[in-house]
Amino acid sequence: MLEHLDALRAEMRALEDATLARHRDLHPLQRPGARNLAHYVALRRHDLRDLQARLRRHGLSSLGRLEPYALATVDAVRRAIQALLGRPAAEARGHDHPVSLDDHHGRLEAQTEALFGPRPAGRRARLMVTLPTEAAASASLAHELVAAGMDVARVNCAHDDADAWRAMAAHVRAAAAHVGRPVRVLMDLAGPKLRTGDVAPGPAVVRWSPARDARGQTTRAARVWLSPERVVRPDEPVDAVLPVDREWLAALRVGEVVELDDLRGRRRRLEVVAAGPDGAMVLGREAAWVEPGTLLVRRRGDGHRGASTTVGRLPAAEGRIVLRRGDTLVLTRDPRPGRGALTDADGRVLVPAAVPCTLPEVFGRVKPGDPVRLDDGRIGGVARRVDADAIEVEIVHASPEGSRLGADKGVNLPDTRLDVPGLTPKDVEDFAVAETVADVVGLSFVDDPRDVRDLWRLVGHDRARPLGVVVKVETKHAFAHLPDVLLAAMEGHPVGVMIARGDLAVECGFERLAEVQEEILWMCEAAHVPVVWATQVLETMTKKGQPTRAEITDAAMSARAECVMLNKGPYVAEALRLLDDVLRRMQAHQSKKHALLRPLSISSLDEA
Repeated sequence: MLEHLDALRAEMRALEDATLARHRDLHPLQRPGARNLAHYVALRRHDLRDLQARLRRHGLSSLGRLEPYALATVDAVRRAIQALLGRPAAEARGHDHPVSLDDHHGRLEAQTEALFGPRPAGRRARLMVTLPTEAAASASLAHELVAAGMDVARVNCAHDDADAWRAMAAHVRAAAAHVGRPVRVLMDLAGPKLRTGDVAPGPAVVRWSPARDARGQTTRAARVWLSPERVVRPDEPVDAVLPVDREWLAALRVGEVVELDDLRGRRRRLEVVAAGPDGAMVLGREAAWVEPGTLLVRRRGDGHRGASTTVGRLPAAEGRIVLRRGDTLVLTRDPRPGRGALTDADGRVLVPAAVPCTLPEVFGRVKPGDPVRLDDGRIGGVARRVDADAIEVEIVHASPEGSRLGADKGVNLPDTRLDVPGLTPKDVEDFAVAETVADVVGLSFVDDPRDVRDLWRLVGHDRARPLGVVVKVETKHAFAHLPDVLLAAMEGHPVGVMIARGDLAVECGFERLAEVQEEILWMCEAAHVPVVWATQVLETMTKKGQPTRAEITDAAMSARAECVMLNKGPYVAEALRLLDDVLRRMQAHQSKKHALLRPLSISSLDEA
């Protein structure tokens, strides 16, 4: 065992020397973490399971929790073995260990505080929330989130505009000043996200349906709002809005009925329950499908037929392409809106479905046989034919009844190297806003260490107000080269890593996500770099107000990260309070991979 550890130690020191020689631009505060990362990577190149078992049998550390102080741990075990052998233990030279067995928590906490602000009272992990569009107009929303425990506000530059971002940041600053504690603002640059382009809109059709119970009985009538064109819908929720003639509408009275024949030729009756100059509320007790030009007939209270009008202009339905297993989808360079397959009378495909892509660079990189995943992996395919302007994809994974693909949906090419710049021209424009209002900038879709260095060059190192960087790991290539990505990130300070589990799961495979996120946590702990645990944390809670059991378990696992991110949703404040409670409980039981043996509430036995 001693010989095995001596050989490992020599490799650890050799890789440290090689790493420091290749990475001469490391930030001084990051050098200890970079040295320890090199030690850890050298160690993890080997299968150590047999050595671990032998160490355990002798009551020694099995090296299972050495991430933050790899070399110091190995030397501690070596000294213990030397003592068992009765040999004098040679002390390691002072500079050998980048971090001791005692001070690693302090280093990681200092890095976390520099990036995300002071540690909240009673909780180790920080809480991050993605702000919705309405946060630009509503100062009260920022106050609610800060009061519920938000430590970092995330502004997603893939949505809204510069004025909205500035307003969001201002509201967060005001809310933080009101409660008397700092709250950081992170602006997330969109990066070179590959997405589907426009899809031709569907028909201009409105439908409504009443709510029914398990026996098919109507429990709530559908609420339909009739109003003149360009009049906003009422504040109360409705199932449909129909634009109608203003004079015809003015004649409607409560208690009257509006009759129509829907697109299926079925007679429908709508009861008028509220009427006014700006609109009328009518109730429908049966489902209906309506298009522009549908005739509406007023039936007066005495039952006699009154005046009629027609439904005005309706918005076209959002375009969708239905894809099934075995279908062909053509990804095109042509920016014209996508459309479904064209078929003959017998259903034979004459022209396959097609949709444009947002990154033209893709057409020179994809090879036949490369996997293609669409819409967060809900649709999967394989590239079959490729040319300069089109990629034919055979759909191999879709819902049995057909999956619907719309515009602006993600396209992942996990085995394809696109080699596009990590910073797009839009990112550079957005950075000009970020550097004036944000504390941290997020870099999306990092695929190469060069992407990180490009952002650090933009950030600079001589700012009066430091600007932190969060590197989002969400591609298969970035994960495969994580040590090099980390070392590039450590050329600046402060820096963190976000485990963007959505795209990462699509890129690496959902079945691998659990081990992938573990490995990222281990590597970042070895580098003393704080981690953000992101994507779908308490997702059902934020959207519907009630978490699932699996989400609570996931939230508990997130306690090993330095920051946990929630997405926007109507119940995000409640989710914040729940997450705060879960994290406070879990930090008493576990710190990173270390189980903490606090007294258990069920740890007593009846002495009798």
